[in-house]
Amino acid sequence: MKIELARIDDRFIHGQVLTKWVKLRPVDRIIIVSDAVANDEMRKTLILSVAPANVKASAVTVDKMVRAYNSPRYENDSVMLLFEGPEDIVELVEKGVPLKEINVGGMRFEKDRKQITKAVSVSLKNIEAFDTLHDLGVKLELRQLPGDSSTDFYNELHK
Repeated sequence: MKIELARIDDRFIHGQVLTKWVKLRPVDRIIIVSDAVANDEMRKTLILSVAPANVKASAVTVDKMVRAYNSPRYENDSVMLLFEGPEDIVELVEKGVPLKEINVGGMRFEKDRKQITKAVSVSLKNIEAFDTLHDLGVKLELRQLPGDSSTDFYNELHK
């Protein structure tokens, strides 16, 4: 499996993903890696219903993603991984999926979250997960759209 892009965007599949990122990094498959989404049939159905017709889309648990990554069945697939937040990424990396870079695109503002940029707000739990990813050697890039300049998210997080 060739991972073309691993991105945090709690909106998952939407206009920017469809029109911008998929054109920049063409993929055969979009995989939402989220235990919460994969285990909620209604939410999963709604999210996957907006996937482009020419790209396969699925929502899987972290454990299923680990199995898929290690399966010869998907060795020739080029994929985009979408995450709701950094916690699932930590688990995925700790279970052996070698993610080198994460694009942080969007995490909505909620109560008890600190706003980092217009599009990214984080909780204390998120910050701990980003710190763990940094310690694991995963580069954290802040960039909402492909045409935006890339910024070191870890530095922004700890300003």
